[in-house]
Amino acid sequence: MLRAFLDILFPPLCHVCRTFIPAAGPLHICANCRDAITPISSPLCELCGKPFGTIGGSDHRCGACSLSPPRFDAARAAAQFDGPIRDMIHRFKYDRRVQLVRPLGLIAAETLAPWAAVSAADLVVPVPLHVRRLRQRGFNQAVLLGQVLASQLRLPLDRTCLRRIRWTEPQVNLAATERAANVRGAFAVRAPSRVEGRRIILVDDVFTTGSTVAECARMLKGAGAAEVRAVTVARAVA
Repeated sequence: MLRAFLDILFPPLCHVCRTFIPAAGPLHICANCRDAITPISSPLCELCGKPFGTIGGSDHRCGACSLSPPRFDAARAAAQFDGPIRDMIHRFKYDRRVQLVRPLGLIAAETLAPWAAVSAADLVVPVPLHVRRLRQRGFNQAVLLGQVLASQLRLPLDRTCLRRIRWTEPQVNLAATERAANVRGAFAVRAPSRVEGRRIILVDDVFTTGSTVAECARMLKGAGAAEVRAVTVARAVA
C-alpha cells in the first residue's frame, strides 16, 4: 500500500526517456532504453579491453597493446559510449544530475564485478580532478562512481591517495596523439605506503584512448602498487 502511494506521489520514471516504469528496480531504466545500451563483450583485447567487433574468437592483445603495452595491467568498460549511456554520462557530468551516478555505477558493477573479482583487488581508487576543475564542477564523477563500485565490490575506497598536481586541458578537446602528452606528469601519489603492494581498481567514467588511466597507473605502480586494473562505465569505440 505504501509503495503504491509513493508511486502516485513520486512516479518512478526512466532516467533516460522519462517514461513511467511500473517496476523500476534499482536502475530506473526502462526495458527499451536498457536494450539500447551496447555492452562490451568478448572477443576483445585482453589488456586494454578494446572490442574487436567480430563474431566469435578468443580474447587476445590488440596490435597497439602488442607494440606498446599500457602501464595498467588490464582495462574494461561496461558499455560503448553511445546511446543511453552517453546521454546519462553527459547529464551526470555537465548538467550536474548526480542522481545518475547510481544507475551508471550499478551498470558497471553488474557487468564487471566477475572480472574485477578475479584480481582479488584490495582497493578502489578514483581518477582525481584538479582542484580548479573540482571547484568548477562541484564534484568528481570518478569519486562518486568509485563509491558505488566500492560498495558493490565490498572494497575500501581511497579518494585521496592519488592526486592531480597540475592543470590539464580537457582530453575531449584534444586529438588522440596529444592526450598522452597532456596528462604526462599530471598525477602524483600522496602517500606511497597506502598503495604499496596493493591490487588496485582504478575508476573513471569513460575510456577513450586510455591516456589518463595509463598515466595514473604509471604513478601508482611507480609508488609500489602490485597491480592496477582500470574500470570505466563506458568506452569510446570507433
